Amino acid sequence: MAKKKVLVTGVAGALAALLVPELAKKYEVDGIDKRPISGMNAAPSPEGLGKRTVGDVRDLLAVEEAFRGYDAVIDFANDPLFRQSWATSQENIASTFGGLLAAQRAGVKRYIFTSSNHVMGKYEQEPPYTAIARGEYACLDPATLPRISAAWPHRPDSPFGIAKAASEVAARYFAETYGMSNICLRLGTSLSGDQPTSIRQFHSILSKRDLVHLYECAIEAPLTLTFGAFFGVSNNTWRIWDISDTQELIGFKPQDDTERYRGLPFPAAAAE
Repeated sequence: MAKKKVLVTGVAGALAALLVPELAKKYEVDGIDKRPISGMNAAPSPEGLGKRTVGDVRDLLAVEEAFRGYDAVIDFANDPLFRQSWATSQENIASTFGGLLAAQRAGVKRYIFTSSNHVMGKYEQEPPYTAIARGEYACLDPATLPRISAAWPHRPDSPFGIAKAASEVAARYFAETYGMSNICLRLGTSLSGDQPTSIRQFHSILSKRDLVHLYECAIEAPLTLTFGAFFGVSNNTWRIWDISDTQELIGFKPQDDTERYRGLPFPAAAAE
């Protein structure tokens, strides 16, 4: 059986560097990024990547042809910094819309948008979630904790979160209007390594192994799933996000739990 073909946008970024080498063991993975491959401002390609196209996904005429022939597109073409300006966040929305439009015009059926837990970040600023983020677990039981559902209304906590929420809405629009199958993955903390660098990360970490598995589940999910927004977080004892629909609808089975690091000193901090 021929390998599925996957196109990764924003392929010169940090998440792609983490994910592509693992996905390339199962799929034929190509990429597109606006950063050049050679020259003064060149950005490296991740290990295992096949063809890489230089192009800005906001420019449909320049990139549409590069989207043809793929079974799935993974969208990393966003600035990933949480503390960013509204101007940068607007560029993120434009990049997602451009990628969706190029995929739709090219006949791609499965689009995987890399969203964020920050589309629901305001919930975390209320009890009991605020206490958990501070590591204050007294009188709380993780077995009975009312976890935040992906079905609850968007409550972004920043311009970054607003942009991710708007992009999820765009993905739903393309699914319902053009018959695409679009999946939005609301990632937990996934760039700091598997060990927490702060108390908050004991609930928020998505380990590398679970990250790779999550994207494989999104690639392999049936095309009858026309749209879904799912939390992606490891099986942490104190996770605050509900992943029951991620498990049921796309088969996500996270293996790791940050409790194995409890009591160890924190390594250098990373973005959340």
